[in-house]
Amino acid sequence: MYSLKEFWQLRNLPFPEGEWDGNVICLETNVEWTFGTNETHGFLSCYTFTIVTRGWLTILYNNRELTLHEGDLYTYSPGFEVIVLSSSSDYSGICLLGDEHFTLSLPTVRDAIRTAYFMVVELTSPVLPLQDDDRHRLQELMQMMLHYQQTGLPHANESLRMLYNLFLTDLSAIQQHSIREHRFPKRIEEIFLGFLGLLPQHFAEHHDIGFYASELCITTTYLSRVVRQVSGGRTVVDYINQLLLMEAVFLLRQTSLSITQISDRLHFAEVTTFARFFNRMKGMNPREFRKGK
Repeated sequence: MYSLKEFWQLRNLPFPEGEWDGNVICLETNVEWTFGTNETHGFLSCYTFTIVTRGWLTILYNNRELTLHEGDLYTYSPGFEVIVLSSSSDYSGICLLGDEHFTLSLPTVRDAIRTAYFMVVELTSPVLPLQDDDRHRLQELMQMMLHYQQTGLPHANESLRMLYNLFLTDLSAIQQHSIREHRFPKRIEEIFLGFLGLLPQHFAEHHDIGFYASELCITTTYLSRVVRQVSGGRTVVDYINQLLLMEAVFLLRQTSLSITQISDRLHFAEVTTFARFFNRMKGMNPREFRKGK
């Protein structure tokens, strides 16, 4: 998976002025830039929030075809493969990107999880139609980020982080007015976010629910119930498998590692087990996928 800095280098995009820490960045997008993301979608270890400012855009998100219209907010969550299918010729947007590990460490996200279907933890449709006032407020925050990126001031990174926190706080409030409110006890929130924090570090080596339950000092039954409750039905295995699949896709496309080496790196017992897993998740075996069939 690409970090935000690696993604920026891959796209040959100019870095912000000064010493950028790689946690948060904002940019204005158009048709050409958006279609170019097809090369890296699914490999990006960051959250992105895009407001459509003009035209429309159709994407394939987790095998669902969705159309974004002017005024819609689209959220990309790490671990989902997205393909841009089509757009109007005048499509434009403004996009905010936040590093995955940095985002999940923010107190703002811990507060936001209290709303059961908050998008940043992949709990609902990634498209949210915005009211005019909400849209203008979020866009103003994004424009401020664009400004600080261009200043090169010593405190620019801190300002970007503060504005990102404010953006997520505001988005959480918008969500609470947009969907039915459903609160969870603090302990439930802590367990779920603890699980999300462990996943990126251990999914390749540990495919079993027992490891994560042990790390969180709870039973497997309780962890399963918490994840299903907060995510609206997704299981622990769903989360693990999604990351395993995206890492496998990345290694098959972007490296020369053999399929056996990839299987070993992802800690499958046998290469045949890995092949069956990939075929079940992707509809073709790893060799066919690497050949582009």
